[in-house]
Amino acid sequence: MAEAERIIGTPDTPDAAGDGQERPDAEQDREAPERPRGKRRIAVLFAVAAIAYLLDLVSKMIVVAELEHQEPIEIVGDWLRFVAIRNAGAAFGFGEAFTVIFTVIAAAVIVVIARLARKLYSLPWAIALGMLLGGALGNLTDRIFRSPGVFEGAVVDFIAPKHFAVFNLADSAIVCGGILIVILSFRGLDPDGTVHKD
Repeated sequence: MAEAERIIGTPDTPDAAGDGQERPDAEQDREAPERPRGKRRIAVLFAVAAIAYLLDLVSKMIVVAELEHQEPIEIVGDWLRFVAIRNAGAAFGFGEAFTVIFTVIAAAVIVVIARLARKLYSLPWAIALGMLLGGALGNLTDRIFRSPGVFEGAVVDFIAPKHFAVFNLADSAIVCGGILIVILSFRGLDPDGTVHKD
């Protein structure tokens, strides 16, 4: 019996399987996949951001070229129309007197998301932050490059539902990303992939 225990190993013996010198290697094996997985989450974040940004940018270019100074286009009767509007305020037309402040806030959001990306191990958070990043970049591009001037540019809005403010795809991405973040927070899922219960 003693000979069998020596060969097989037991939890109390230093040469048992998984103990002694093998434990650090086993722990390293378990930790090794975390880094690539984190990198994949960062890739998802920037891929979602790029898609949201490009969709917003292309849609605004089409609106400025084809729809500005033209009659609104009815998509679903008078319930949903496309109409070109220059918005100096925040999302959905609020706060037109604070254009520079909204520009600074958008830039700060981009910096915070970029810093948070280093600790990102959650796919849903990567998608949510990607939408926020893409939307913030889309509207920030308008703030910088459109008239009347740098950091005071008016954002191009064109989606006009009935009885609601006119908005664009960047606003939609920001709102959807924000809603997803609220849902994830209520469910206790953190950006690093851990789940906590309050």
